[in-house]
Formats: sequence, C-alpha cells, structure tokens
Amino acid sequence: MIRFGIVGTNWITERLLAAAAKHEDFVLKAIYSRTEDRAREFAAKYGVELTFTDLNEMAASDEIDAVYIASPNSYHAEQAILFMEHGKHVLCEKPLAANAKEVKAMIEAAKSNNVVLMEAMKSTVMPNFQVIQDNLDKLGKIRTYFSNYCQYSSRYDAYKKGTVLNAFNPEYATGALMDLGVYTIFPLVALFGKPNMVKASGYVLETGADAQGSILLTYDEMQASVTYSKITDSNLPSEIHGEDATMVIDHISSPEKIEIRYRDGTIEDLSIQQEMDPMYYEVAEFIQLIQSRENESKMNSWETSLHVMEIMDEARKQIGVIFPNDKQMN
Repeated sequence: MIRFGIVGTNWITERLLAAAAKHEDFVLKAIYSRTEDRAREFAAKYGVELTFTDLNEMAASDEIDAVYIASPNSYHAEQAILFMEHGKHVLCEKPLAANAKEVKAMIEAAKSNNVVLMEAMKSTVMPNFQVIQDNLDKLGKIRTYFSNYCQYSSRYDAYKKGTVLNAFNPEYATGALMDLGVYTIFPLVALFGKPNMVKASGYVLETGADAQGSILLTYDEMQASVTYSKITDSNLPSEIHGEDATMVIDHISSPEKIEIRYRDGTIEDLSIQQEMDPMYYEVAEFIQLIQSRENESKMNSWETSLHVMEIMDEARKQIGVIFPNDKQMN
C-alpha cells in the first residue's frame, strides 16, 4: 500500500480521490489545508484522522510515502521540492510548475533524492492514448497535428461582474494556456518531441492573465496548431493528418473515441473501452513507478514536462503574460 498525503482541497482533489479509491494499493493517510477547520472538514469526509496546516510538518511525517499536489500552480515547485527533499514521491497536478526553471529545479530534486516525480497529465496515460501512439504508422507520413480545447469557464462570469478568481489571476500562474492549453501541447510533445519554432498569439485580460490563444509549432517535416480558450466553447475534435489517412480524437484532454479516416472513405474505429475514471490511470501509473523503483514515467517523462513548459514559456513571452514566479527565478 502507498500512503498518500493530499495538498489542495478542491474539486480536482475530490475527483482524483474518487478515482484513486478504486486502486487496491492507494490509501489516503493525511490532508493539508491552510486552515485547520477546512483540513478537518475535508478529512472527516474521507475518514482520515491525520491533518496538517504546516507543510514542513507534513513533509517530515513518517506516516506518508507520497503526496498529491493540487494547490495553485504558483506553489507547485516550492511544495514539490519540499516533499522530495524529505524523501516523498510527488504526483503534481498539471502544469507541473509555473515555468521551465522551476521544472528543472524539481527534476534535480527528484534525482538527488531518488524519488518519483510525475506530472498528473491524465490523457497521455489513458489506454486510448496508447492506441493513438500504436497506430500513427497507419497515417503514412505525418504532416499536421491539430488540437483544440475550448471550454467556457464559469469564473469568467464572475470576472465580468468584477470579481477576479484564481483562474484569471496571474499571481497564481494561471490562465487559459496553463489551465487548458497544456492539454493540447503535452500530447504533441509526447508523440513528436519538441518543435523547432513556436509562434503564439492570445487575448490577455486586464488582470494580465490570458483568456484564450493559439500556437503554431513547426517541426522538420510537419506542422502543429493548437487552440485553447476559457471564454468560449468548442465541439471540434483534435486531428493528426497523414498523407494516407487522418486520425480523429474526440477529446484531447481525455481521449475516448479514436478513429482513422482513410482517403478512400473507409473509417476504422480504434477505440477501446476504458473501465475506469480517466484520473485512475495517472494514479495507477504513479503507484506502479513507486513499486517498481522507477523515478519517472516513460510517457509523462521529465523531458516531456520540461519541453512542454519551455513551449509555454515562449508562448507567454510572445503574448505578454508574466507571472511573479518568473521574476523570482531570475
């Protein structure tokens, strides 16, 4: 059994815990919150006795083996490094950090303390993503990758009424690129590596957070384009275009239906049934790494996380989004 501590008591944590409960080797042992009342309230809901309001005390505890970090993005690196320096394995919500310098520091901490560090990018460890990877050769020479994730945020309604919540506050290293754009970029890098050139454009709110954007990415023999938004909805699927066929992916953030459409009109449905909640697979991957004494995931590798963050750093530079974490790391 792997004894987990949780940092961050929000909806994404609740969803992960519901999925993780299905794994026979997952046990929830401790909860951290900034306030004791919230920590106890959350712990009571899940039948957990151990609570913390001090991260240093939690990191030093012998009662946990690993931690799931779902705090605001701006805190990811600092918190993850603290836990790794105490020998704890870290599953950290996407994006892994606020910038590439922080990711590098996190990787070094994982290496020096011989612990697992994994970005909790669920899509790339789901069974249907393996289907995507295994069937790319059917497309012929791949020329284009198009990925799309636009989802209207209820927090934008609050923003338009004058209330700035975390989702549109750059103090927390958030915004459309970090929250949704990462889902479009991570699979691209996992499949095809780092591009040669990045060209980004976006719409930046008065707060300094981006609300939507698009990025063109150039490779030696192919091009990629991604779009993302927190102020509009889209029902477009994502696609990978080859000279012989096109692969159509229903939802890039959680692929469930995968088709290949050949030039002769034939359609091949490659989808496989996924029995578990999408977040189950990231927990299973993380636990397997701990148990097999491997420090990083082959799919959600450190290199992939770093390259994704380097792309997002460049995109933010081009559209003019700056986080306090950027200044701290200079």
